[in-house]
Amino acid sequence: MGAAHDLLAARCSSSAVLNLVGARWVPTVLNALSTGPLRFTELKKIVEGVTAKALTETLRTLEADGIVDRVETPDATPPKVEYSLTPLGRSLFEVLTPVREWAEQHVGDIAEARRRYELDSRVAAD
Repeated sequence: MGAAHDLLAARCSSSAVLNLVGARWVPTVLNALSTGPLRFTELKKIVEGVTAKALTETLRTLEADGIVDRVETPDATPPKVEYSLTPLGRSLFEVLTPVREWAEQHVGDIAEARRRYELDSRVAAD
């Protein structure tokens, strides 16, 4: 295990890692790739709502950070590119799985809290 980091410090390197984990499409892309390698078009179909630009940027960031591996097969016609989780990416997916399960379990609780907040905000504004 590495040295301790102070997440609240302005220049803490672990903050950048947590920002990656919390980026808009990262958990969904990791979840999609958890079943095995996928081509870009397959990923785009699975990750509903993501634009090609956002998916490209997400994959590039994950590749640069060692989370996703990009394998190009230039001999294929047309050239074939597949994305897969690296061992580091798989370890991140394993950590995020309980967070996803928590979200699935509490989506109703969050929706109800938001509904109450909106009601309270309207009452306070009147």
